[in-house]
Amino acid sequence: MDKPFAITLDVGTSRANKTGSWRTERAVYVERQPPCNQACPAGENIQGWLYAAEEGPGADGRGYERAWRTIMADNPFPAIMGRVCYHPCETACNREIVDEAVGINSVERFLGDEAIRQGWTVSVEAPPTGKRVLVVGAGPAGLSAAYHLAMLGHDVTVVDSAPLTGGMMRFGIPAYRLPRDVLDAEVQRIRDLGVHFHLGATVTDLDETIRDGGYDATFLAVGAQVGKRAYLPAGSVSHVLDAVTMLRGLEEGEAPMLGRRVAVYGGGNAAMDAARTARRLGADEAVVIYRRTRDRMPAHEGEVREAQEEGVLFRWLTTITQVDEGSLTVERMELDQSGFPHPTGEFDTLSADALVLALGQDTDLSLLEGMDDIAVRDGVVTVDHELMTGRPGVFAGGDAVPHERSVTVAVGHGRRAARAIDDWLADRAPEPVPHRELADFAMLNTWYYEDAPHQQRSMLEAVRRQSTFDEVVLGLDETTALYEARRCMSCGNCFSCDNCVGVCPDNAVRRLGPPGEYLIDLDYCKGCGLCVAECPAGAIAMVPEEI
Repeated sequence: MDKPFAITLDVGTSRANKTGSWRTERAVYVERQPPCNQACPAGENIQGWLYAAEEGPGADGRGYERAWRTIMADNPFPAIMGRVCYHPCETACNREIVDEAVGINSVERFLGDEAIRQGWTVSVEAPPTGKRVLVVGAGPAGLSAAYHLAMLGHDVTVVDSAPLTGGMMRFGIPAYRLPRDVLDAEVQRIRDLGVHFHLGATVTDLDETIRDGGYDATFLAVGAQVGKRAYLPAGSVSHVLDAVTMLRGLEEGEAPMLGRRVAVYGGGNAAMDAARTARRLGADEAVVIYRRTRDRMPAHEGEVREAQEEGVLFRWLTTITQVDEGSLTVERMELDQSGFPHPTGEFDTLSADALVLALGQDTDLSLLEGMDDIAVRDGVVTVDHELMTGRPGVFAGGDAVPHERSVTVAVGHGRRAARAIDDWLADRAPEPVPHRELADFAMLNTWYYEDAPHQQRSMLEAVRRQSTFDEVVLGLDETTALYEARRCMSCGNCFSCDNCVGVCPDNAVRRLGPPGEYLIDLDYCKGCGLCVAECPAGAIAMVPEEI
């Protein structure tokens, strides 16, 4: 028995009845911006590397390596970022509306760890430019810039006053969140590119350093490593220190003597790190004092939850008014309608052998004194869209400029600055960034995706976390990482499912061969829009017919 022509014949088997003249609109393939890509401060092509990771090892055994190299095109620290990034990409993920967001951060960590285990390396392919670039600061922004500048063929020197590389990744993030062997392994790749490091060397006069070194361009990546202080009446024997000093001393082998009862004043991630570290250093009690409520606390939800699991206590709506030996005087607060805290006149006394201030950090920009063409306002450097300061050839990023402070943002600034420096050195206008329409959830056809809830990462037992700096959040095994990668819905971009070929009633869609390459034969397409409606990824759009 013959079957209906429109659903049985392969493309190209019959072209008896052209129908294209009926059309008022036509279908076109598009490449939309995935929301995960748009949300990534480091500028990663997240969907691109997830697509590569979905094949697993692949026929040639290099599938995961291809995914890793796609990350490395934008971010030299996948193993680090897979641990310390607060993954805004997952917050933006369309899959969250279907069941749960794709575990992007977990897969990135798996790929980063696999690269370290396998010994994958990168190499400079660009020819030497003969240009010398100075990077001040060996934190995430400076290291990212150094990596990208070296890959572009420039001769890069990184100067930092610390004895070790990493900046706040090393001196501000405890080892239970970022193991030092992971940090060292990813920094070593940058060293292997030929980047020069001058550690334990403080730049006190940037103008003089640039002139004496004969540098053609400079990237200022000075981290915020000066803890903010607050005026608190305190007795002469009171033990008060800031979180930055505490964590840095620990990394340098000088663990502070905090006593059995430790109070931490602040509500950010540094406060969580300080309190959790105090527990690991032997404190029987660590209490975080914050003058607002939990829902107004800037610390990341996961950090607070893990701190609570480890026995850290919290005093909300509380401020410190007096510090004495062995005790604190605190005042209860109340919030007005705008959320601003006001004192109530009600006081309590808390026992505390030490007080750690976690009130934020400032950047030391004294090296810019005398450089009047570089504007500093509110403790940060003023830059343009290309991250260049008022002095041509001097760029700045990371904590040194007005922006959110995180490792991910800093890494993204390093990448942006490297490309801007490369353009400036070549006297070349920056390439315009093409606009891509955001692939929002309404553009997808999620009927085609099975429910596949997110797989949670395992954690070190809470009882062990209170006495060891072993890593708390554990990584995925290969099976789970592959599962998470395959949960990606490829929002806005074709993943070669052939749905358009199968649903077209006119056999107008031709598969060209390579993944993602199709041709719509406009002699036969009547513009019904069925391919658009049935595309799972929202990678086809209808546009008005050209007359």
